[in-house]
Amino acid sequence: MSNKYEEFKTYLKKIGSGEVTGKSLTREETKSALKLMLKEEASAAQIGGFMIAHRIRRPIPEELAGMIDAYIELGPKIYSPRNQRQPIFFGMPFDGRKNTAPIYPLTTIILLTQKQPVILHGGSSMPVKYGVTHNELFQALGLNLTGLSLTQLQSFFNHNNFALIHQPDHFSLAENLIPYRDQIGKRPPLASMELIWTCHQGKHLHISGYVHSPTEERHWKTLELMGEENVITVKGLEGGIDLSINRSSTIGHYRHQVGTRQVFHPKDYECSGKDIEWINIEEWQRFAIQALKGEGPLVKALEWNAGIYFFYSGLSTDIEEGINKVKEIIHSQDALKQLKKLINWREENF
Repeated sequence: MSNKYEEFKTYLKKIGSGEVTGKSLTREETKSALKLMLKEEASAAQIGGFMIAHRIRRPIPEELAGMIDAYIELGPKIYSPRNQRQPIFFGMPFDGRKNTAPIYPLTTIILLTQKQPVILHGGSSMPVKYGVTHNELFQALGLNLTGLSLTQLQSFFNHNNFALIHQPDHFSLAENLIPYRDQIGKRPPLASMELIWTCHQGKHLHISGYVHSPTEERHWKTLELMGEENVITVKGLEGGIDLSINRSSTIGHYRHQVGTRQVFHPKDYECSGKDIEWINIEEWQRFAIQALKGEGPLVKALEWNAGIYFFYSGLSTDIEEGINKVKEIIHSQDALKQLKKLINWREENF
């Protein structure tokens, strides 16, 4: 064990030596350091020191790629069955939402009505934000995706085109680091990596949110190193992939080493309105079911978000067509039928 401590000490010295003499790690060094952290083969003092030092320095793309390498090697993996449509991966902060009502669970259900696979990943209530999580939102809709083995989750994905990687169920090593996140009181660089790491093996449309503009460029460069071919970055609500209907939204698209950005105005598509404040899970549940029926305060946001992602996933030729298709799906009750289908399949098979 002392040899592991000594190895980790070299990484800590390198990034923790201050502005003048400190240096970034190589991709391979970062991968090794994170593996030692995940396995808790570095000491608690070393792990906490690394998180703080790395947060102060800000990880470069090569370091983020090294973190993802470690997660790919040690973490869970999901595969697309033959003949399945290329999935969408949505990457959002693991510590959840606290200020605005989430739309993405409803967007996911709308996408699933068109047999568009969707993959999410996250955990239980997590520091430092302790916001509402993926699993809490889907459970509020009646769909429980926790407590499944990875084999069961793969089966659910094969039959229903939907997978939620739940860290407590599927990546116990990453759970080891949660107490450190709480104790340092700040999001560590791991939080940036979690936005763009995906457990899906193979081609997919990679969509992730961010808050600060410099993050987008860093994510583009990291994902290029990872060999990602189709990347969407969204300056969404609270760092997620939900688009505001109260203001314009900037969406970046990175393909073939070329990045472009577009600004979309919801008022141009008659979708402008007020972003609904998060109050509690009971109110959100009521609003969410209403939206799937085409009613209530979340319906405009759902039409806007799902319409945008219909366009980017190739389900529509433009945003206006995407929004109109979403309205038809809601009006026909197909969204509610899709939700019920997911709930029934889960109950009947596991």
